Amino acid sequence: MEPIDIGLWVTGGLLVMVVLGMRVAFAAGLAGLIGLIWIFWARKDFAMDDFGWALTVATKTAGQVPHSKVSSQALSLIPTFILIGYLAYYAGLTKAMFEAAKRWIAWVPGGLAVSTVFATAGFAAVSGASVATSAVFARIAIPEMLKIGYNKQFAAGVVAAGGTLASLIPPSAILVIYAIIVEQDVGKLLLAGFIPGLFSAFVYAALIIGMALTIKGFGPPVTGFTWRERFASLPPALPIVFVVVTIICFVYNPFGGDAWGTPTEGGAIGAFVVFLMALYRGMRWPQLKDALLETAKLSVMIFTIIWGVLIYVRFLGFAELPAAFSDWITSLTMDPMLILICILLAYAVLGMFMDAIGMLLLTLPVVYPAVMALNGGADVAAADSTFGMSGPMCAIWFGILVVKMAEFCLITPPIGLNCFVVAGVRDDLSVQDVFKGVTPFFIADGVTIALLVAFPWIVLWLPSLA
Repeated sequence: MEPIDIGLWVTGGLLVMVVLGMRVAFAAGLAGLIGLIWIFWARKDFAMDDFGWALTVATKTAGQVPHSKVSSQALSLIPTFILIGYLAYYAGLTKAMFEAAKRWIAWVPGGLAVSTVFATAGFAAVSGASVATSAVFARIAIPEMLKIGYNKQFAAGVVAAGGTLASLIPPSAILVIYAIIVEQDVGKLLLAGFIPGLFSAFVYAALIIGMALTIKGFGPPVTGFTWRERFASLPPALPIVFVVVTIICFVYNPFGGDAWGTPTEGGAIGAFVVFLMALYRGMRWPQLKDALLETAKLSVMIFTIIWGVLIYVRFLGFAELPAAFSDWITSLTMDPMLILICILLAYAVLGMFMDAIGMLLLTLPVVYPAVMALNGGADVAAADSTFGMSGPMCAIWFGILVVKMAEFCLITPPIGLNCFVVAGVRDDLSVQDVFKGVTPFFIADGVTIALLVAFPWIVLWLPSLA
């Protein structure tokens, strides 16, 4: 049997295991190990006395992959970004950000919901985890919206959708994962997520204001704040701005010259700054312990997925499936932009059955080379490319599109993780309530993705300056 045939059979088995409910990490690791054994055994014409040899070689190959890849320094960004978010919560920065957004923005139609969107965007700037953002604001924002008469389903939907902004706005753990998989510059990808993340927040806000203007009794504005009260709300929220500026300066020096350091160093400095703020605001050992434990739990979950999927990725290399898929994609007579749109739609469907990180880790080793081939290759110049951008810029643009699709998958049924988190925090909400509440935001995400595809400069302007 040819390696490509083995690759297709094993990939089909992997999808079956995932659909049946097996965790992505274990399904991918098992599929990768079985695939490696099968390929090495096939080289010996399936002779039974060579099965032991195939098993030994495959096990050694699978065992070397996690350590060789996960020991990458860039992956240390993930736990530091997650820690920043949990420390910011215990430092009270989330409440300060929400209060400031409420006093400055809540006067518009649907103002409290709009304030929640921008507050989640602000918190996303110090937290790389969408799940943490949703959990925090489910406790803070939903009670405030219910007090003034918001529908509880929509209030939950605002928080779940707003939490997805942490996937794009730096620091973003999922952007770091993408950069490592496709071997692109982490700093430029983090910069590239900044404007699209804010753009997504503005589209969400426009949707809410439009609903408030057209639906009677929807989201009454909140008024009565004096200018003194508004300005008084800014100093408690300024530490978030300071942390964001610190991280950005370590990725890209806005004052000219070389960057101050690496993204990894920026993440570490950001975590240390938030830690000092949390101590200043009264954080004690129990809160610090909880922050460290939650960071460890989420980091271990992400790293476990990476370990398992990397074994499967190594098998794909032996099966030559990515190269075969790239050749097939480039042989199609369809317009390349239409092919790209079909790939993005496939992510929307796949995200209904898989978590965002697992989905990207499983698909990118096959899909990314195909997209780069569509553009003309990894080293193609902008003038010679299909999409009008150089190879490295195409990698950044596609990365933002894919991560935006991963955001979309965080709120799609049946396993939209953010929706489960919001329902888990609030006893008065079911998962079905949250899924109903996020339905309008599907339209907003569709508009955002369409504009990012049509106008790549929204993504590429900031990283082009670095």
